[in-house]
Amino acid sequence: MTKPEAGSAAPGGVTRLRTAVREHWDELSASERTVAQYLVSAPAEQVMFASAQRLGEATGTSNATVIRSLQRLGYSGLPALKRELAADFTSAVAPDVRLMQRIEHVGRDLRTIWSDVFDETRERIEQCRRLTPPEDLERAVAALAEAREVFCYGVATMEIAARHLALALGRIGRRARFVGATGFALADPLLALSHGDVVVVFQPGRTLAELTILVERARAVGAKVVFVTDELRELLQGQVEAVLTAPHTPTGVTNEALTGLIVADVLVLALSALDENKAIEFSHQLSALREQLLSAREPRTRRS
Repeated sequence: MTKPEAGSAAPGGVTRLRTAVREHWDELSASERTVAQYLVSAPAEQVMFASAQRLGEATGTSNATVIRSLQRLGYSGLPALKRELAADFTSAVAPDVRLMQRIEHVGRDLRTIWSDVFDETRERIEQCRRLTPPEDLERAVAALAEAREVFCYGVATMEIAARHLALALGRIGRRARFVGATGFALADPLLALSHGDVVVVFQPGRTLAELTILVERARAVGAKVVFVTDELRELLQGQVEAVLTAPHTPTGVTNEALTGLIVADVLVLALSALDENKAIEFSHQLSALREQLLSAREPRTRRS
């Protein structure tokens, strides 16, 4: 197989892929070249909606070869490539057209729909597991363990993850509150932020003006900030206490908050293990309160 030509200039993700293939071509094995050739020649939307297994089938290789090829090209995995391709796709195509193309790709076959959702879920979770360095997780847990109160911030689709973390922390005896305000309304929660607090921000991409002000306020009062993000790692590294990676969906097939919820569960379990007695005691109290509330709802029998 001959080395692929550069082809016509294309926006960000496609250009980056073609450049990577040209630069690493001589280092690739025969099967890896087959995968690389397919990736640069197939329509970007087709690659974006495909699983590693499907790409393996299309190239006559395997899902392991697909992942290995991507890593040789400088990607951490298939979700990383999809994310870059999706950036071109979402900036150039209107939302209603993207939805129509997503539906056209999936079709009406229930087995295909089932497989596509589970494939992307698995890919995002595996990527999430790999991309956060242990030292970042250790710094995040250490900060939360010492927190006077934890502010869990998330807006739009990430509100789910922020609410989940606040609720779960409360259930193991940690003071926590959900914050989802934007604009002027964010001033009140920021006013309550003080020394010894920690803010956990769930924001996969897009820098919001509120986030800059939030970080500045935290620094001013002596609070720490932990980010759970995807695209903002490089921007935030060194500016906040820790950055935990939670890959977002490149296709919209799976819920945006999926990996954020998993990271939240990791934090809660780690904090529970650090103070097991406290976590168990609050779990007992929660169960007791639930029993009381259930009993209060039961109809009382009349005395004869």
